[in-house]
Amino acid sequence: MRQIRIAGLSVELTEAVRSTRLAPGYGHPVLAEVATGTGPCRSCFGLFEVGREERLLFTYQPDSGARTIGAPGPVFIHSDECVRHEGTEIPASLLSLPLLLEGRASDGTVLHSERSTGPDTREVVDGFLGDPRVDFVFLRHGEAGCHIARVERG
Repeated sequence: MRQIRIAGLSVELTEAVRSTRLAPGYGHPVLAEVATGTGPCRSCFGLFEVGREERLLFTYQPDSGARTIGAPGPVFIHSDECVRHEGTEIPASLLSLPLLLEGRASDGTVLHSERSTGPDTREVVDGFLGDPRVDFVFLRHGEAGCHIARVERG
């Protein structure tokens, strides 16, 4: 398997969302709510406890290259500070979700796309990154389509 790197949204971005209650780049109001779904949090990648944890919902546009059409969408983070995930493996919490994986070139062009859930997801990511034209892989929620994370070669 190839070495990979995966990280949650930056601490600077999540701190700004928590303090201003505005979506970065858009200025839309952030919605605070008790979790009605599992998420995941785009900072720590933990799943939310439905009916118990408060989360913040906001519009987010991942940097995907100059040649692609913007695809902003809803994302969630914990209302309270959480520890940003930075690692070399896709967390088990994400592997439990239906995912849509997109192997992208540096300009954002989607070269490969596949749905996956479970441990086979790591093999799909590895296969995408085996293509020298692929610079990164976006993980998206396979049902909602929203951005979860960016995976790069380690």
